[in-house]
Amino acid sequence: MSTVAIPTKPWAKSPQDRILGLTFLLAAIAFSYFFVAVTEMKGKLAYAFVFFVAYGVITSTHSFITRGPQAAKDSFVSTLVSLGAVVTVIPIASILFTVVQKGLPGLHLGILSNDMSMATPTDPIPTGGVLHAITGTLTLVVLALIMSVPIGILTALYLTEIKGRFAGPIRFLVQAMSGVPSIVAGLFILSAVLYPITKNYSALMGALALAVLMIPTIARTSEEVLLLIPNELREAGTALGGTQWRTVAMIVLPAARSGLMTAIILGIARIAGETAPLLLLTGGGDKVNPNPFSGSVGSLPYYIWKSFNAGSPEAITRAWAGLLILMILVLILFIAARALSNRKMSK
Repeated sequence: MSTVAIPTKPWAKSPQDRILGLTFLLAAIAFSYFFVAVTEMKGKLAYAFVFFVAYGVITSTHSFITRGPQAAKDSFVSTLVSLGAVVTVIPIASILFTVVQKGLPGLHLGILSNDMSMATPTDPIPTGGVLHAITGTLTLVVLALIMSVPIGILTALYLTEIKGRFAGPIRFLVQAMSGVPSIVAGLFILSAVLYPITKNYSALMGALALAVLMIPTIARTSEEVLLLIPNELREAGTALGGTQWRTVAMIVLPAARSGLMTAIILGIARIAGETAPLLLLTGGGDKVNPNPFSGSVGSLPYYIWKSFNAGSPEAITRAWAGLLILMILVLILFIAARALSNRKMSK
């Protein structure tokens, strides 16, 4: 009975290479420790910098001796790539660790079921909660989504499918709006809608400002996604006798569904932590307001800002707890949006 040899990957590392790599890693760690100990360089950044320099020099030298200059260059570039990845991950991991570390002491059993109507930020931690802030944030995000998603996707469809004579100016305005500071959007709604028309704080006013910030993100991302759809799909729909709007609705949009959900996720990320417009437009209520069209409404960014402003140890702990809850809430929204984008559509 003949056996078939299973080909190995030529680029796969052998056990000897793995042991050698571990040896180089330990040597670079030891060198960085002793170098920082005997020199004026101190701190975590010094350890990290010396470690990567030492590891790059050791691996490049070994590759140069054993396999020549080209291998040494490849090893050096690989070290730079690893350094870039670590530099990218470290700030994110540091932020997450800090928020979790400082936010956990502020959590208690009633934090999700109580509001701050009968408590102040300086009261003991077990009193009050963030129910009003969570419901307010969800209300603001949902209202902003209802207003911005149709406008953003329709704008992207106009730029990619219709391509009318206004496509150039609209694309320029969308790109310019992407850099508008959030306070400008808040002041615009304040002067154009709240003062002359409603004269009242509400979740709708805050959602209007958030929608102004959200539309450019959704429109630009949706445009890039729709440009990736092959023209052959559009031509096939037309060849089958479909009109342009039926081709777009039944072929182009379903094909771009996952990308459009990504655009919505990026839009949520753009507005989830915005504080300046909410300070101007929502009033920052301390109790749950079920009416999104009238009355002050709380939100997690407003709750965090107000708690930090109070300045007491209890208030600062509440602020970190609010940050942790906001981060978890945004993560849940992202997971839900990704699940909806991956779900198979029924026939």
